[in-house]
Amino acid sequence: MSATVYLVGAGPGDPDLLTCKALRLLQCADVVLHDDLVSAEVLQLIPQSALTQNVGKRCGRKRITQEEIHKRMIAAARRGNTVVRLKGGDPLLYGRAGEEMDALRSAGIDFEVVPGITTAFAAAASAKIPLTDRRVSSRVIFLTAHNCKQDMPTDFGSGLSSGATLAIYMPGQNYARLQEQLLASDVRPETPCLVVSRVSRMDESLHATVVGELFLSPRVESPAILLVGPLARSPYQPNDVQRPADGLGDEIANSLATTS
Repeated sequence: MSATVYLVGAGPGDPDLLTCKALRLLQCADVVLHDDLVSAEVLQLIPQSALTQNVGKRCGRKRITQEEIHKRMIAAARRGNTVVRLKGGDPLLYGRAGEEMDALRSAGIDFEVVPGITTAFAAAASAKIPLTDRRVSSRVIFLTAHNCKQDMPTDFGSGLSSGATLAIYMPGQNYARLQEQLLASDVRPETPCLVVSRVSRMDESLHATVVGELFLSPRVESPAILLVGPLARSPYQPNDVQRPADGLGDEIANSLATTS
């Protein structure tokens, strides 16, 4: 008789940022299949009685295929085990949750998604900045710079507003290329940036710069995230907030009004 597979968000690393439901499921799991980015502190919460396997597939170090992960989840559930598929951050953002849910549906396995705190939210909280502010930024755009095949586009898509906050996951080490992509996407050189490494962990680091000097930033340890926008400054001071130039704030408000 099959059991349920739980796709659980492990958050950015600090075990205190786990949801109560995520913690409860970890402590009663029979099988835990976890990603590389799940912190050691979170993994220590798994009981020794559970079968715990690292099924991470970080770029260049793929120890297991996605299809094999599907097979392990399905086989464990069909044996009647409580299975936790543990993912860093939130399971539905820049992961393979869509593929895994499709595989579970096709196999007739029940599953449930347990959200986690994604890195962008934790990084903003750590830097003490908002991701939106009605006076200057009414949009957050999630992007990823990660591409193992090295065929990255020349930009992220033209017309990215300088009034938006960009949360760029997996920025990698090639800051010069990332800077080129941002400039090609109409992001201004003076736009503030924050590079936050190992968010919420004991060795977290934060580097503040601007897009025009991003290539000078120190190479930090992964996992990392890059926040870009008028609010991406540290420390955040309310009286420093300026409306975007050229009426971009009004353009954003009008755009939201016409699409709502």
